[in-house]
Amino acid sequence: MKKIYAICMIGLCLCFSCSNKGKTTATGQAEADSAMNPKYATGYEVRDSNGVRLVDVGKGYHFALVTNDDEVDVPDGYTKVRVPIKNTICMTALQLSNFTILDAHDVVKGITGTKNLYNKDILARVKDGRIVKIGMEGNFDTEMVLAANPDVIFISPSKRGGYDAIKETGITLVPHLGYQELDPLGQAEWIKFVGLFIGKEKEANELFAGIESRYQNLKSQTSNLKPEERPTVLSGEMHYGNWHAVGGKNYLAQIFRDAGAEYVINDEETGGEDLEFEKMYSLAANADYWRILNSYPDDFSYEALKASEPRNELFKAYKEKKVIYCNMKQTPYYEISPVEPDVLLKDFVAIFHPELVEKDYQPTFYYLLK
Repeated sequence: MKKIYAICMIGLCLCFSCSNKGKTTATGQAEADSAMNPKYATGYEVRDSNGVRLVDVGKGYHFALVTNDDEVDVPDGYTKVRVPIKNTICMTALQLSNFTILDAHDVVKGITGTKNLYNKDILARVKDGRIVKIGMEGNFDTEMVLAANPDVIFISPSKRGGYDAIKETGITLVPHLGYQELDPLGQAEWIKFVGLFIGKEKEANELFAGIESRYQNLKSQTSNLKPEERPTVLSGEMHYGNWHAVGGKNYLAQIFRDAGAEYVINDEETGGEDLEFEKMYSLAANADYWRILNSYPDDFSYEALKASEPRNELFKAYKEKKVIYCNMKQTPYYEISPVEPDVLLKDFVAIFHPELVEKDYQPTFYYLLK
């Protein structure tokens, strides 16, 4: 009787163990899917179907990421991509930033050009031929594209385009829509999108979790500021007769708000706007701060700002020496800031509310122009 009882108990334990094993696997897969599916980004979604990663990008782009050499069926309408990819081409600095933070420059075999490019490793790879320049949108060099031997090419569909010639090569084009994100964390979350393609899901998740935590912790410190404690800020400067400024719904405007300031443009525009000087002055004559990003060959100064447009000295922020400045010739702004919104946020908080950061804080991108 004891022997029969023991056998029955062993059988029950085995059944329970098998049942739990199935649940653990399902739970683990669900957790993995949840981790890779974006929390802030709106441009892509991720789900699992019979061991295949299904990635939906924007409206109408669908990819099935297959991780082995076996032939597998993928749903209708999905383009099969073998991952991890070994070679790719990046069309924008924002895309490149994802590979930089994931320590994956080896995967990048082609870029459009090196204008405003600061990253020394990328420049070295271009110089010795490990990365080729394929030309700009609308005028791509197909031979250079083929020389890069990309498994996929990351593109920005709303750019000027000229992808017809590339399409003829048969290379899979993968839209990277990070530039459309209005939430700074949403833009940074495309790290996870790239991680899916290059086999760095775990690293991407961990990196983004840290970015999210630091950003939200700092944002929480400014969320309870009273209206009178929130300075106003304008952005941009005159170029070719117009003032180029970001719209009120742009991700940069959101960073200003998260940093405890108010952006002077409060409209529904998500991209850039070209305004006449008089219009900008009417909006921002008394703004407390003025944010400027440019590529100046030497050390930028208030004198240089006035020389570019004499009327600039009329702004309160100019008079009170509260210009916030970043020189793209001295820092890899576009090559890394998209994936470091927490650092960008801290730079602005250090200026708007210095009491909220450590006294010896050293800015990475933006500082008050002396």
